[in-house]
Amino acid sequence: MPRLTRLTPDTAIGSSRDLLADLVSRHGRIGDMVSTMAHSPAVLGGYLQLSRAMGRAKLDRRTSERISIAVQTVQGCRLCLDAHVSAARAMGVDEEEIERAHAGTSADPAIAAIIALALQIYREPMSITDEQITALRAHGYSDRAIADVVGVVALNILTGAFNLLAGLTPGSDTGA
Repeated sequence: MPRLTRLTPDTAIGSSRDLLADLVSRHGRIGDMVSTMAHSPAVLGGYLQLSRAMGRAKLDRRTSERISIAVQTVQGCRLCLDAHVSAARAMGVDEEEIERAHAGTSADPAIAAIIALALQIYREPMSITDEQITALRAHGYSDRAIADVVGVVALNILTGAFNLLAGLTPGSDTGA
């Protein structure tokens, strides 16, 4: 059961009202997470800005979805995990690779290395080594793609933690 109430453009105040109204006008519907985030204009605005920015990431989307699966498996947000598994499937990631992502790895050594980095960023970023970054470059990752991993992890931490706090679960999303 959700712990926080959903807001609409009619019930939100200040900049959250404007953000929600814009989202509804552009998309016709907003989900529970976004409508609940509207309690904090700072959180909602930050989420929307980071989400848009990560849409321009250099990191391949199929790879970023596998990173998201690995992070959400650890974080425990079932709503996020289900969304990222669905997105990975829609992009043609096979079931074996999805299962590997749940386990924090991949059959592809380059993808396994970038997932490992993401999980380190999530769990203990102080343990990242120069050798790891050198190895990622040897796998063909640019500095920009490596830096993008921090954004993917940060977005997952934000959405997963928010959904867990708010008590949002699969099947609770009723739209707007």
